[in-house]
Amino acid sequence: VQLVESGGGLVQTGGSLRLSCAASGRTFSNSPMGWFRQAPGKEREFVAGLRWSGGITRYGDFVKGRFTISIDNAKNTVYLQMNSLKPEDTAVYYCATRQGMVVTTGPSDYEDWGQGTQVSVNS
Repeated sequence: VQLVESGGGLVQTGGSLRLSCAASGRTFSNSPMGWFRQAPGKEREFVAGLRWSGGITRYGDFVKGRFTISIDNAKNTVYLQMNSLKPEDTAVYYCATRQGMVVTTGPSDYEDWGQGTQVSVNS
């Protein structure tokens, strides 16, 4: 399995970014896909997730309607649209996938990870 993130960068507070995660290497069908982030000195935390086949999405409590996760099946790509960015959103953002069908929030539940993309938000 290969997961390749892109779209990170430096933005001002209140700005937007769209992260992409291109997936390959197996058939994902109903596999859960998740976005996580890790800031320096902090644990990796769940940002958003959904099943490849669609359905219910889950978000971390801190998202509060600012982020949207989506999938383009034709492109085998998962997106994370991030709006109203804050300095505390600064982190490396990772996409990940796991076996099974349930979108869980624990990083240890996910077997395959991308290399990450840096998001930095200036105050």
